[in-house]
Amino acid sequence: MAWPLLISVYLSIYLAAAQPSRRALYPSAYRIKRGTYSLINPSFQRSVEDVNLLYEILLTGMQIQGPDHTVLIPDMELASLKSVKKLEVICEDVLPKTLSDIRRLTAGLAQRRQPLNQQDFERTVLTLVYIIQTLGRISNQQQREAWTVSMVQLFRAIQKDLRPS
Repeated sequence: MAWPLLISVYLSIYLAAAQPSRRALYPSAYRIKRGTYSLINPSFQRSVEDVNLLYEILLTGMQIQGPDHTVLIPDMELASLKSVKKLEVICEDVLPKTLSDIRRLTAGLAQRRQPLNQQDFERTVLTLVYIIQTLGRISNQQQREAWTVSMVQLFRAIQKDLRPS
């Protein structure tokens, strides 16, 4: 009578060990930094209005710049909105900023079999925006090529996610 139970426990452990571990694409989204707007796993888009607001912010020329990667929104009216604080936290604290972190992200995206959830898709698009802005500031040809490869890989991951399965 104990054998079927033992076999089922063994098989469930075996199957769990055989499946690849699911690491977070954006691990910093689950860390709280001291002195920042306290959000765990922040997301900007909660409604259609938020999507439209993000589109408007990007159209006005939002920039992620400086050594602290601060967000600059040229339109003062948009920049003063309370919901923009979440976008600032995402851009300043969650998005990967180094080429090695972006490569880790693209490798994780390449291994994914299921579509991205809403938060990860939002962060991936914002990371693509950051890479494009960074490419505009790089003058070293080797660095420019490395960032361009990462940009293309990230674009392909977004394109793959948007395709119907």
